[in-house]
Amino acid sequence: MTSARTTKQWQTLDTQRHLHPFTDFNSYAKNPGRIISRAEHIYIYDTDGTEFLDAMSGLWCCSLGYSQPEIAAAVNAQFQQLPYYNNFFQCSNEPAVELADRLVKITPEQFTHVFFTNSGSEANDTNIRLIRRYWDLKSQPKKRIILARTNAYHGSTIAAASLGGFASVHDQFETLPYVQHIADPNWYNSGGDMTGDEFGIAAARKLEKRIDELGEENVAAFIAEPIQGAGGVIVPPDTYWPEVSRILKERDILFVSDEVICGFARTGSMFGCQTYNTEPDLMTFAKAVTNGFQPLGGVMVSDKVASVITSSGGEFGHGFTYSGHPIACAAALATLDIIERDNIVERVANNVGPYLQKRWTELSNHPIVGHTRGIGMIGSIELVRNKATRERLEPDQNAGAVCREFCIENGLVMRAVGDSMIISPQLIMSHEEIDTMIEQATKALDQTAQHYAV
Repeated sequence: MTSARTTKQWQTLDTQRHLHPFTDFNSYAKNPGRIISRAEHIYIYDTDGTEFLDAMSGLWCCSLGYSQPEIAAAVNAQFQQLPYYNNFFQCSNEPAVELADRLVKITPEQFTHVFFTNSGSEANDTNIRLIRRYWDLKSQPKKRIILARTNAYHGSTIAAASLGGFASVHDQFETLPYVQHIADPNWYNSGGDMTGDEFGIAAARKLEKRIDELGEENVAAFIAEPIQGAGGVIVPPDTYWPEVSRILKERDILFVSDEVICGFARTGSMFGCQTYNTEPDLMTFAKAVTNGFQPLGGVMVSDKVASVITSSGGEFGHGFTYSGHPIACAAALATLDIIERDNIVERVANNVGPYLQKRWTELSNHPIVGHTRGIGMIGSIELVRNKATRERLEPDQNAGAVCREFCIENGLVMRAVGDSMIISPQLIMSHEEIDTMIEQATKALDQTAQHYAV
């Protein structure tokens, strides 16, 4: 157990000892953050006892909320039986085997195998290794280039961050030389005078153009999120994914669907690739697979890939100490039990998802909201000064940070990505709780408008 301290003492100790992810360390030392002490249902509480409605489900991961005693019980039971053993050297464990079988059964039919990791970052590193191994065994060693998109997030290791499409991240290290990026399908920011459908086709054909420039024989794979989460919840136009699918099918290029955010019912299907009818060869998962209660990620591997890497080539020299950790796998099995028992996919598709999107779309009537987008239980709004011209509240897109602080003042956790305010709320929310979230968000928007004199 932790020691008893005041909030100020916790904050002082935190700034002295703890380097936080994606944080300006100098700024944080001067303005320390909230120390979260406990959580219940869809709410988190800091050390002062302040309650916040967590509209981000932790970090896109606690989709079933914070009160799931069945997952805790499964973890405790596994602690008692087998707290750890590795999956190297011709060994396995029961929860890992059972979870692998369970995942194959609930994912699209092309997937026949699973490689377990501890996070989405490690899973996307694993994808790179699998892609390379596949083409080597296919005697096509020239296929090395992996295409990704700007404003994509695929993790934070050097390999995964190279796949990601954030210049601010790439400026801080040397990216992998065989990763290239094309533009993302953000119609509101880049569509100009095109309709959404026209822009979707045009954005997809940037992939086709880049492949043709590089040569199909040199391109190994394309990786993409069904909806780009950390990039601002970029929901592609309806025409985008069918055209991307056509392009990839006409060329001999692997497709990786990164489902770390979209997987496990977030979009109203079990996986985002099912929502958009794509057919990935590899699929990244993490986060909601354990409801965020234990670190676990992995790659679903299609028969197309698995049949090659399992039939020849000797040892696959890749793995992690905690791959298929029995406690993490036990947490995942309990999470899947709840998703299936409580019909969470159907609930998102036909109940809370449509209701959230109805209420979320209503925010487009607010004076500083230029655009709303979303699907299922995920959404984004764009903050503007002028709806017609799409002029921003500030030239450097700092308005999101201002709005986020007003959200916190009102007891609401939303995330700012530039001038996009994004949500990924719990799939178990009631209509009344969605209404409360919208009321809190509206109040924060009113305060932001007042701040900028709009």
